[in-house]
Amino acid sequence: MDNVQDKAANAKEMPKSIFPVVPTKKILAIGQFTKPPTPEQIKEIFRKEVPATLRLYLAGKIDQWWIRQTQTGPVFLLNVTSLEEAYSDGKLPLGQAGLMKHEFIELGPLTPLHLLLSDGGSTAGK
Repeated sequence: MDNVQDKAANAKEMPKSIFPVVPTKKILAIGQFTKPPTPEQIKEIFRKEVPATLRLYLAGKIDQWWIRQTQTGPVFLLNVTSLEEAYSDGKLPLGQAGLMKHEFIELGPLTPLHLLLSDGGSTAGK
């Protein structure tokens, strides 16, 4: 699901919500190996992958990171506010080698909380 245009088109097709539109605050990036890397690929690519990922963390782009229990790929909580930025930051060596793909999920404030406000309104976008 690396295609940002497809994701944007799907978002436009969703029905109108009763909840206010909120800004994207973070993006969840779920990685998955497209095929298991060979021992040779691990030696070659991981020497580049680890420092490249660490640079994103030190630049503040990666907030948190985990490995899936299935060991099929990493999960990153990104400090970016657009799919385009997440996609461009997601071009790490494993992805460039065609061994990793990512699903990007936009995250924002929990919108039903606006119902708890005394005026029933939202401050989103104000």
